[in-house]
Amino acid sequence: MANETLTRKRLKTPNAAAIAGLLFSLLLMAAFALLRISVPADPQEPGSWLRTNSQTIALATNLVPFAGIAFLWFIGVLRDRLGELEDRFFATVFFGSGLLFLSMLFLASSFVDGVLIAFATKPDEMIGSATFQFVRAAIYATINVYMVKMAGVFMITTSTIALYTEIAPRWLAVFGYALALLLLFGSYYISWSFAVFPFWVFLLSVCILADNFRRKP
Repeated sequence: MANETLTRKRLKTPNAAAIAGLLFSLLLMAAFALLRISVPADPQEPGSWLRTNSQTIALATNLVPFAGIAFLWFIGVLRDRLGELEDRFFATVFFGSGLLFLSMLFLASSFVDGVLIAFATKPDEMIGSATFQFVRAAIYATINVYMVKMAGVFMITTSTIALYTEIAPRWLAVFGYALALLLLFGSYYISWSFAVFPFWVFLLSVCILADNFRRKP
């Protein structure tokens, strides 16, 4: 029984999960940066970039699963910090928006992988085809409309929880509100909006990690 209690306490140590938040931020920003320099922003572009940038895009999509795993650990540390203070309503929205964000991130990444596989099979038929245009538009809408807005909902919920429970600095919660509103209402028009969410998670993870070190005896 003593060993079981000790193991449980070690598993709940938040330092590793806070580091996972940093990894999520860095991996996702790296993936988005690789896609941003490799894929034109215009969703109606015929796809000539597939001939020159396929390997870079494949590298970006391979980073996404690892970012997703780190994000799940990050959600875990936030719930661990809440403990008995966790409210069912906010916990449901918080957890649900996080999972929806992650599922749409994986969905968009799988679409990109599908395009790469189809291009490798029949390159001449893929570029400029109706199928490519449909998938390209679906990827654009999934990332810039739905996924980013779920990230905004996650930020609003997490910021609200932080204000009431003080699991994070108040200034970071207020900053989270401002960035979340930017995502909810301006993501479709701002090309760099994809970087807002991992940047905010990075700041939150740094604050949690610093707080953990301050609390150590």
